Amino acid sequence: MTIHQEDALYDFLENVTEPFTLDDISAFIRMIEPEQNSRISNEIAAFIDTRHAAFPLGGKRWISRLGFFEKARFVINPTRLEIANGILIPGHRCIPFANPVLLPQEYRFRWKGSEIPRTTTESPPEDFYPFYTLFGEEYAPQYVARDNHENERAFNSDPFEDPPEVSIQTLDMRNIYRESSFVPGDHFAVSIVNWKEGIFELERFQANAWTKEDLASWTAAAETGFRRSFSYLGPGSSTEEQIAYAYWFGGERMCALPAYTMEEFLYEITDHIETAPYGIETRFWYAGKEIPDRKDLEGLRSLPDRTVIEEILYRRGAPISEYVVQSYVRDALYRNDGDIDRIIARIIPPSVGLDGRDREYLADYIMEVFKEFEESYSRFTDNSMGSIRQRVGELHTAVVELAAKLQKGEVDPSWLPRHTFVVLSQIQGHAAAILEDLDTDEAPPLPDLEAMDNSSDSMIETYEDMRELIDEALDSFRKCNIGLWKQHKTAEKTSWRLIQISLGGTDIWRRLVLPGSYSLRELASLVRSLFDWKEEELSLNLENGETSWDISLEALSGRGSSEFVFEIGSKWTVKIIILSWYQAKPGERISCIAGAGAPPPRFIDGPLRFRRFISALERGSDRERRLVQSELGRDYDPEGFDIDSCNRAINAAGASPPGPTELKFYPGANHGKSGS
Repeated sequence: MTIHQEDALYDFLENVTEPFTLDDISAFIRMIEPEQNSRISNEIAAFIDTRHAAFPLGGKRWISRLGFFEKARFVINPTRLEIANGILIPGHRCIPFANPVLLPQEYRFRWKGSEIPRTTTESPPEDFYPFYTLFGEEYAPQYVARDNHENERAFNSDPFEDPPEVSIQTLDMRNIYRESSFVPGDHFAVSIVNWKEGIFELERFQANAWTKEDLASWTAAAETGFRRSFSYLGPGSSTEEQIAYAYWFGGERMCALPAYTMEEFLYEITDHIETAPYGIETRFWYAGKEIPDRKDLEGLRSLPDRTVIEEILYRRGAPISEYVVQSYVRDALYRNDGDIDRIIARIIPPSVGLDGRDREYLADYIMEVFKEFEESYSRFTDNSMGSIRQRVGELHTAVVELAAKLQKGEVDPSWLPRHTFVVLSQIQGHAAAILEDLDTDEAPPLPDLEAMDNSSDSMIETYEDMRELIDEALDSFRKCNIGLWKQHKTAEKTSWRLIQISLGGTDIWRRLVLPGSYSLRELASLVRSLFDWKEEELSLNLENGETSWDISLEALSGRGSSEFVFEIGSKWTVKIIILSWYQAKPGERISCIAGAGAPPPRFIDGPLRFRRFISALERGSDRERRLVQSELGRDYDPEGFDIDSCNRAINAAGASPPGPTELKFYPGANHGKSGS
């Protein structure tokens, strides 16, 4: 699809309310651009389905977000602080009921048919972040910064420190709170007046208007909606997309009253859905489970309707658009370097490889674009963009090259840091987006350029941190595999294994070396000691009758099972990954050689509650932090990992025969990679 066809498609989706077909869209696009290729129908379908631009009805039929949400109603619960100050902060509260291209400060609200005036509210930025976390905790600062130009300048002045104070646009609710006798616990029911323009109508409901029984069906629909959205989308491209599809799969009940707010449901009501790390971002996911990793750069910016150039690059592990290629050409002009081979090497690094007709086709394309741009290029006018484009292009090249090397390498992926390819995909996608924005002759406004520059600093720092972790993992892998093929052949009875133990739903993991003859029963006892669980806190339910608790790790690995999961109670899971052979030294003892995170106190009922405690400890108010510290202990450090204490626990576990350990065992379970 051309850019004009894409614009026409989005214009169609922003205005159609009834279910539609491919013929309906094609007819609309034909009015905008009569000349169409023979693949246009397939390209439209691929575009909608891949980018989740509309909800699927089956049989190449869809309904737009406008069509699904136009009659929906949802709830906003003002906080005590908002009521006391006579304001309302829109923030994330209209997700997913507003046009996603709008920012929260662009929404408009009405009360009894009249538009509610706006005011400004000043505070340290961290006071505003909780009102934007549904966009993803990592994006809250960006939404606060984008509220107004002064905030952007304040954030851009130091990309590594938040400004001491910012102001955001809020609704002036003083008269409304007063005339409606609004008190904490009351809530607003919200109706959509105009989805495209983000216009909403508020209606007050008293705190006791709905009972828990009234809300039970909404909760059930929400639980179902999120589970089905995870199955359909996976982690999705954003939290906003996840929530939109949760409402879609949750059905009409989720779009009607009585209802919980999405914040209430996710952070207070459900025990089945939680915020989970996904690379350098967050998503919502099954509580206690990790989001599965990926093994390549496929992801953020892969294109459903690729051109010939885009298809060539996609096959080589660079899912980018022609606009990115053109940005590399502009970078060559900025460098005053017209060597086609060097331009190609930046787009597709030599280690990735590109030859034959593909290379010839790409070279011809680049030469054609270079000549076209050269005629009007001015380094003077490009100066403000050129240095940013060059840095981001070099970062993009480095990410593509690193991902390609990891895919070609022989390292066991379990050794790599968790979500390695997810992080690389996110960096690559954000870098590609900046390169697309800089594929222009006219420089964007200065605040936008400053934001791009600061974003590139952050991405480069993240890439360098990830590269360091990858290098450490590769170094450990090589050291632990030196000469192991000899041991595997000559000393099978005394062979040792490297294993990784990860606590589900957390960033807590341990890497241990122990004899391959170690049994699952012994390992279960060791796990109990590592995480300080009492025997009476565990229960036994052996799921596979063919597998004995006395089977050894070596025998289990020989049967093709390299991953399995212990389940402790109904909330905690422990994933075990059998890694490589290990060359034990004479007199070697079972030991922990690496790890991360402090074990949660034993009384915490599962990872969901644990993560809420940690979130409050890191980002909560002073009162919330004090309450958490009273629960966890004032000295509890979530990042604290003491390898000596860990090994003392291991020695203690080996000082006496293993006691009766009762755990559920799922051989061969695959719940995603963890830790490194």
